[in-house]
Amino acid sequence: MNGLVFTLWLANLLLDTGGQLAFKAAASDERAGDGIARWKYMLRRPWIWAGICCYVVEFVVWVAFLSLVPLSEGVLLGSINIVAIMIAGRFLFHDRLSPMRVTGILLVAVGVAIVGAGG
Repeated sequence: MNGLVFTLWLANLLLDTGGQLAFKAAASDERAGDGIARWKYMLRRPWIWAGICCYVVEFVVWVAFLSLVPLSEGVLLGSINIVAIMIAGRFLFHDRLSPMRVTGILLVAVGVAIVGAGG
């Protein structure tokens, strides 16, 4: 994997993870209320906009990344986002990681490492 591809891959990882975490922070605010009031409250908070911005920039980064690698390789390398989101969710939101989830995380990480090394 050359330097530009690696940089785009890492940027995609950070932007996707950041976007997911921002959306989770916006959605889990207990002061938000219910129904339409919840959505109005979330739209006034910075977390939802941070998540949207991350996703807009990630879209551009992802297209650039896919323009440099085969689709099958790019999608597999992009799977590491799942691992990063699950680990960050554990630390930031105290999400539970069962033994099955940890096993899944390890399998995805090993798969991504194999695909990354094979390129």
